[in-house]
Amino acid sequence: MVSSLSRILLAACAAPALTLGAFAQAAGETMTVTGTEGTVLTAEALETFDGAWAMTFLPDGRALVTEQDGDLWLLGTDGAKLGEIANVPAVTMRGQGGLGDIIIHPDFAENGTVFLSYVERDAHDDTLSGAAVDKATLERTETGGSLTGITRIWEQSQKVPGNGHYGHRLAIAPDGNLIITSSERQKFSPSQNMDMNLGKVIRVTTDGAPLEDNPFYGNGGVADTIWSLGHRNMLGVAFDADGQLWVHEMGPAGGDELNLILKGENYGYPIVSNGEHYNGKPFFGNHEDYPIYENPAVSWTPVISPAGLIIYDGETFADWQGDAFIGGLSSKALVRVEFEQTPLDNQGSGGTSSTMETTANEAERYEWGKRIREVEQGPDGAIYVLEDDAGGRLIRLTPAAE
Repeated sequence: MVSSLSRILLAACAAPALTLGAFAQAAGETMTVTGTEGTVLTAEALETFDGAWAMTFLPDGRALVTEQDGDLWLLGTDGAKLGEIANVPAVTMRGQGGLGDIIIHPDFAENGTVFLSYVERDAHDDTLSGAAVDKATLERTETGGSLTGITRIWEQSQKVPGNGHYGHRLAIAPDGNLIITSSERQKFSPSQNMDMNLGKVIRVTTDGAPLEDNPFYGNGGVADTIWSLGHRNMLGVAFDADGQLWVHEMGPAGGDELNLILKGENYGYPIVSNGEHYNGKPFFGNHEDYPIYENPAVSWTPVISPAGLIIYDGETFADWQGDAFIGGLSSKALVRVEFEQTPLDNQGSGGTSSTMETTANEAERYEWGKRIREVEQGPDGAIYVLEDDAGGRLIRLTPAAE
């Protein structure tokens, strides 16, 4: 699946100017946010955090929120902090590294299992680091709880210098297996190196074992766990109602991508990109020139710096069922993306083939001047977003009353 750069630039640049009112500053206050297409949302500030990174809802309506410095919070059904979860793996927050994603097992109500990602330092060389994923049992109380039975199930191979591009977003696939985004650590070439799991989408069992139907199973080592390759920095992962896997990734200077992840496909980084290097040098080519590499469904130049991703399926925003919502860091926006089926033309813009492909377009942005780190759909159908950095808020978005 591919997309044309001209179509991308048109979508990125054609949005009308944003109209905003003053936004709520304190928890409990509500204001309205007007999107670029005129949609008005009610935004309620529920709680504040210091460097919130990820959020997941529990079956009883409560929620968990991670902070990059290592804190894990239990929230009540009203979004307010009830207390901290103890016995969280120790982390050293450095650069983009620290405590990361948290998701629950499909049978959480019976087994209490959670999956937690974080960045760890090398035991013998503190300049080296890599992401890791543990599974644990969450023992909850009315005011917090504790993690027990912590077991390592996956880690980035190998640990390298630097403190950026870890990825380590998690999702449970419809078949019950675990998807992990493993970014390329700002090292470029690992994305194409099958002896390393950097720059790859990973598919393993919930115990971390490789799966025999993985596309490179039988090659041994980390290759047995790889689902797709050629990725940069992936900070959002979600499945749609048809079971299709979507992952977004940050481009370099331009070329942020939303990709439909297909088994065994190569997404081209660092050989091709719709952006350019930070020093202004072009890549070997862009996606349109080299269709051997899988192209993005949609791309952004200028970048949005995507973080967090959901495919909405609730009733609260019934007209948006099946749309993607992406948090934006540098763009300070919540971005809504619409999908459609168009005839395959190997450029993502619709051709004459009888074979159909899923293409995407940015539909609207909602901005209130804050970097958006995480997006989640609540059990009430509302959209919840976490603002980035110290003092960032948990915001609940619902349709504005008419």
